[in-house]
Amino acid sequence: MADDAFHVYDTTLRDGAQQEGLNLSVADKLVVARHLDGLGVGFIEGGWPGANPKDTEFFRRAQTELDLKHAQLTAFGATRRAGVKAADDPLVAALRESGAPIVTLVAKSHDRHVELALRTTLEENLAMIRDTVSHLHAEGQRVFLDAEHFFDGYKSNPAYALEVIRTAAEAGASVIALCDTNGGMLPDELADVVHHAVQTSARIGIHCHDDTGCAVANTLAAVRAGATHVQGCANGYGERSGNANLFTVVANLQLKRGYDLVPPQSLRDMTRIAHAITEVTNVTPNSHQPYVGVSAFAHKAGLHASAIKVDPNLYQHIDPAEVGNDMRMLVSDMAGRASVELKGRELGYQLTGDQARQLVDRVKEMESRGYTFEAADASFELLLRDSVHGERRRHFAVESWRVIVERRPSGEVASEATVKLHAKGERIVATGEGNGPVNALDRAVRAALEGIYPELTAVELIDFKVRILEGTHGTDAITRVLVTSSDETAEWATVGVDENIIEASWQALEQAVTFGLLRAGYTP
Repeated sequence: MADDAFHVYDTTLRDGAQQEGLNLSVADKLVVARHLDGLGVGFIEGGWPGANPKDTEFFRRAQTELDLKHAQLTAFGATRRAGVKAADDPLVAALRESGAPIVTLVAKSHDRHVELALRTTLEENLAMIRDTVSHLHAEGQRVFLDAEHFFDGYKSNPAYALEVIRTAAEAGASVIALCDTNGGMLPDELADVVHHAVQTSARIGIHCHDDTGCAVANTLAAVRAGATHVQGCANGYGERSGNANLFTVVANLQLKRGYDLVPPQSLRDMTRIAHAITEVTNVTPNSHQPYVGVSAFAHKAGLHASAIKVDPNLYQHIDPAEVGNDMRMLVSDMAGRASVELKGRELGYQLTGDQARQLVDRVKEMESRGYTFEAADASFELLLRDSVHGERRRHFAVESWRVIVERRPSGEVASEATVKLHAKGERIVATGEGNGPVNALDRAVRAALEGIYPELTAVELIDFKVRILEGTHGTDAITRVLVTSSDETAEWATVGVDENIIEASWQALEQAVTFGLLRAGYTP
């Protein structure tokens, strides 16, 4: 298990699951817990047994299905109800019987919340904290306390907020986490309050929400002020604006402040873990997320590329490999020769000076017409290959294509495409029907080529984006189409531009198929 001197506490499965649009099954929660354990966090908050059937089931299955190497499982719940003994409260019993070695209790620390939300007295709230903590502690469970709305409560009645800390600590709570529940604090004022809380001699933790965009900064400020327990969620999940991003917090503390929080190999696995969790949660990953986002170490400006060619550290604050990420060079109209040379090297090509200059000119000319290569690496690689070989090289030559869109008497709209092309010395004519013109073209080109190139059956179009570039022309506007394809092991993106949306789509589709054939090992 992790060192107890400093706690990394994850609440993705409970607080993070409250994010709008995020819905985890019990099986999902078990998978995410294994990923978090692989990262090396010390504590995984599994949910609220007794209050939520799904969470009750999670703790039941966790006893036999989770073999945690680093983390301890934590059950979340509330203090007893007013006027009821902790030993007789059914929700407290559910925490006791959850099988979790640790219980995190949420308790009110804001006087107005006690009186208006709990509808009880300040004295009874303290008794609820004291009774519940001491009861669970006596039953053999370790108890943490989340002091809800602590910072707002401190502003309203500092003496009472601090008394909540003292009461919990004296009753046996080993950590009192101060919660910025509404997420409204800024780092300097939060650090001052944490400093006062630490003077109570209780062990202090921090739980921040990101409503001011300061959750990570507030967490780091709290640690500097004396907190030794940090809470957060994978990828910053959580309701409203989310929680402190635990990946960013851990990377900052370990790489910038020298804390030994997770094993170095686990830190190098952080990017993979972050992306694996997005697959389970089905939440689109934030490409600009610090440390683990695909754009976290992506460079576009030509000035940056020239410097990075000399020394990557000139425009990178860490080596991306420390968190399992990679440096990427983006090719665009902002690119210079260094950008293109580095991108070519990244793809396995050594360009001569003349080739690089010609390619830069070509990229800038095409981007002036609406193409974008920073989002279409496969299109750029095809362009680069053409530049290296001095000619356009493809696996097939298109003679013509045609699409018919027909609205039938039944009201059904049908699309049919015909493609005529030459491949491996053959002239092939094929047709395809689809739920739209692009889908019909996709099926037609596959029908033409799959007999010659059977590996194409594994390639599928997984995303299709259209952008109007010059809206003032109305329906005659220039259109850019981005197509994302996959062969089950990797994804690639291609781009097409034209006044005609079908032609733009065909350009991107043709390149997608060509790149898929290159990946399959076919030489054009």
